Amino acid sequence: MPDSRRFLHPEAIKRIARLDLRARQIVEGFLAGMHRSPSFGQSVEFLQHRQYTAGDDPRYVDWKVWAKQDRLYVKRFEEDTNLRCTLLVDVSASMRYGSAAMDKYEYGCTVAASLAYLVLRQQDAVGCVAFDEQARTVVPQRTRRSHLESILQALDVSAPANKTDLYPVLHKVAETYPRRGMMVLVSDLLADRPPLFRGLRLLRRRGHDVMVFHILDDDELDFPFEGPTRFESLESSSALSCNPRALRRGYLAAIGDYLEEVRRGCVHHGIDYALLRTSRPLDAALAAFLSSRLGMHHRN
Repeated sequence: MPDSRRFLHPEAIKRIARLDLRARQIVEGFLAGMHRSPSFGQSVEFLQHRQYTAGDDPRYVDWKVWAKQDRLYVKRFEEDTNLRCTLLVDVSASMRYGSAAMDKYEYGCTVAASLAYLVLRQQDAVGCVAFDEQARTVVPQRTRRSHLESILQALDVSAPANKTDLYPVLHKVAETYPRRGMMVLVSDLLADRPPLFRGLRLLRRRGHDVMVFHILDDDELDFPFEGPTRFESLESSSALSCNPRALRRGYLAAIGDYLEEVRRGCVHHGIDYALLRTSRPLDAALAAFLSSRLGMHHRN
């Protein structure tokens, strides 16, 4: 089998190798501190209807059938133990901002790579969509351990560019992956919220479990700037020169309202949400979120 890396620039090979090593170290270190191997749980697929009998769970009654036939039927499902996970990773220009050891793009890629390694380690299927205004790279879902390299290559963008436009991307994903699975969105979510929620709602209506990793830098959350400062947009030519002290109170109130809007929107649509600071140790961030989402437990 030919080595796919032979076509890559040497610097790209180094970046991919570092990301690979970082993901493996994070996941293996995380798993070493657990009592048992992780289990993502079973997904279910609709199988057929059967007539309602006393004692059946009313949650599974198909009320649409009842309205048409005036008889009660319940839905039957079959379990599918194989997880199908798709990583949706923001590679837009705003992800290049960073004041910590890793910028948002590097941090987000490490989150995605670590999850890919964890899923493949379980012999489940994982794919990847790297996007900005549109899907830039689409990697299909596969179960082979060697598939990790394809995902790492998709994440390796030498210079993230363009704006973020989430709805067209999420709509395309919903159309591309009709079979239910787990969708993991990794983004700074610096985009209009109504299109974001429309896209997330569409994924949920298609039966997908959805997880959101909201990646932000400390500067964006704490606004620590002092003295005259010029702020330049990474996704447009706009800029603002100002005294940050005059803006701090209003900015912190606005960012607080924004975060609460995003959190509430995710909760409303049954979506798991985690805000991750790029200064936070990534293994700790993954442990906190995955312990809640996937039923993992640390050693006491």
